[in-house]
Amino acid sequence: MTEVNMKILSIETSCDETSVAIVEDGRKILTNRIYSQIDIHKKYGGVVPEIASRNHITKLPYIIEDALEETQMRLEDVDAIGVTNGPGLIGALLVGLSEAKAIAYSLDKPLIGVHHIEGHIAANFLQYPELEPPFLTLVVSGGHSHLVLVEDYQTFKVLGRTIDDAAGEAFDKISRVLGFGYPGGPAIDCAAKKGDPEAIAFPRVFLDKKEYNFSFSGLKSSVLNYINSKKMKNEPIVVNDVAASFQMAVVEVLVKKTIACAKGIHMNKICMAGGVSCNSLLRQMMTDAAKEEGLSLYYPDPILCTDNAAMIGSMAYYNFINGAVSDLSLNGIPGLKIGTR
Repeated sequence: MTEVNMKILSIETSCDETSVAIVEDGRKILTNRIYSQIDIHKKYGGVVPEIASRNHITKLPYIIEDALEETQMRLEDVDAIGVTNGPGLIGALLVGLSEAKAIAYSLDKPLIGVHHIEGHIAANFLQYPELEPPFLTLVVSGGHSHLVLVEDYQTFKVLGRTIDDAAGEAFDKISRVLGFGYPGGPAIDCAAKKGDPEAIAFPRVFLDKKEYNFSFSGLKSSVLNYINSKKMKNEPIVVNDVAASFQMAVVEVLVKKTIACAKGIHMNKICMAGGVSCNSLLRQMMTDAAKEEGLSLYYPDPILCTDNAAMIGSMAYYNFINGAVSDLSLNGIPGLKIGTR
């Protein structure tokens, strides 16, 4: 079953970005409007759930209006409504869900729930119209570090995951300790360019070589212990060297695990997704490693790596044509597991 010229209005409010997009046939972005709350949450050192929810409520109707105006469409012109229903912050999720349900009900349009991580993976479909499953995806974001085998548009098999902190969480924590603030990923990436990645021998945790799970809590503790030790001895801390050495330790594990997994399952296509996949060192090292192993590598433009509604619209299309349509009982699930609705 396929649909031609199917236009889906999609809504993403799982965390601190309020986003609305209209996507055609799962591959073409007609508009992708994103309102970021970074400046609001920066002074708190991270996302404050209640503040995020209130800003979604305030901004979402206007962003929908902007998306329609940009495409010169009316709500009646869209064919379905896609919306993130998990995982994420429950209050934030419910704002988007309430709006999506109201539109779908009032216009008698199909409602399609989308898993946030599956949406991140689908961002690659928007970037690469020729890309088709199966492929292996490294999903790295603020709360997730997964290796996912995408067998087809509806079948996702998690082959590896973090057993403690996600890579993005580690970046945020170390960034705060070094005084770079929030969000940590871009700040660490920028500082690392001015530092020496071999200055400090932070540990690389690979766990069982036959498995593809990640662990970053030990690395995080090692960095914190290094900083505290320097402070106790009144020794100078070269923050750029700490950032560069920490980043190298994270990226080296991500790259080696991903390549090992691809080889282990005999997969010649690798994708990356999620906010941390914007990291410049990760992109460089993964590109080099994939080329060395003769593997094809795909990753979206940075705007499609952060939370956005276009990726939700893409995944919503593939949910719809495969019969995964929701009803008005669709609820927000903060810990929704990949491969479930």
